[in-house]
Amino acid sequence: MSTFERYLSLWVALCIVVGVALGHFLPGAARALGDLEVARVNLPVAVLVWLMIIPMLLRIDFGALGHVREHWRGLLSTVGINWLVKPFSMALLAWVFVETLFRPLLPAEQIESYVAGLILLAAAPCTAMVFVWSNLCRGEPHFTLTQVALNDTIMVFAFAPIVGLLLGLSSIVVPWDTLLLSVALYIVVPVAVAQAWRRTVLRRGGEAALAGLLRRLGPLSITALLATLVLLFAFQGGRILEQPLVIALLAVPITIQVYFNAALAYGLNKKLGVAHCVAGPSALIGASNFFELAVAAAISLFGLDSGAALATVVGVLVEVPVMLSVVRIVNASKGWYEEA
Repeated sequence: MSTFERYLSLWVALCIVVGVALGHFLPGAARALGDLEVARVNLPVAVLVWLMIIPMLLRIDFGALGHVREHWRGLLSTVGINWLVKPFSMALLAWVFVETLFRPLLPAEQIESYVAGLILLAAAPCTAMVFVWSNLCRGEPHFTLTQVALNDTIMVFAFAPIVGLLLGLSSIVVPWDTLLLSVALYIVVPVAVAQAWRRTVLRRGGEAALAGLLRRLGPLSITALLATLVLLFAFQGGRILEQPLVIALLAVPITIQVYFNAALAYGLNKKLGVAHCVAGPSALIGASNFFELAVAAAISLFGLDSGAALATVVGVLVEVPVMLSVVRIVNASKGWYEEA
């Protein structure tokens, strides 16, 4: 396990503190970075997202889709959770908590925007951090690779329709042009660039050259991840300090959906007789979110100061410690899982 992975919670906590401090004490600088937009796309966020996920996507061999049959039960479980359960369960949780139970405690003008942010957060399965979660639970690497390749392929086609459907059901106006632009910028372009780069490296130097490139790019991806967290919390720093109750309330449905989907995927894999080394990453992939895409899309669709952007940033705040607790549960329950 790398130093970054071992102290992941510490790095995230430090990024949150630094980002909130910058947003609070240097609001002008944070605002200047937030205003660097083209067609409602925040350029600093876009660049950092690309620097973060393209090295991760270089690991993905879409030829791994040919191995779907080897772990079909685990893949079926996770795909079902990711695309048929998680977005819709989050929409339901958002309605129960944000639109109903917590409505008197939240700013009325931001209710719909909070719901939109939660839907964006749940509508795409995690890509960048999946390999970290799988490594922490000693997951089967070929299954993880195949699952990510399959999810990314589905995401290219399914993200926009699912988001549009759920936002429409929540009576939120869907800016389809901006939504499709976000899909192109944060899914299609990084996947295309990473796969073209991967093929070029493999053709010129083989697997050894690719392994060397991934080692060199590892620090860049990690640095971009940490810088993204600092930037996101700088953008929302003032609001986080001013609205701690809002942050706590938004964290409730996010936390519930992570544990619910992880438990559902884990239990389904046990029912299907899937090996623990597949069930562990299956549960983690089924529960985690592509928060980089969610944040970038929320900023593009609804603006930097929107409730949607704040809700996705709360997702970042909640997901890492919650996912680490899921990792611990998966590892600690291995004996129970393998019981006949």
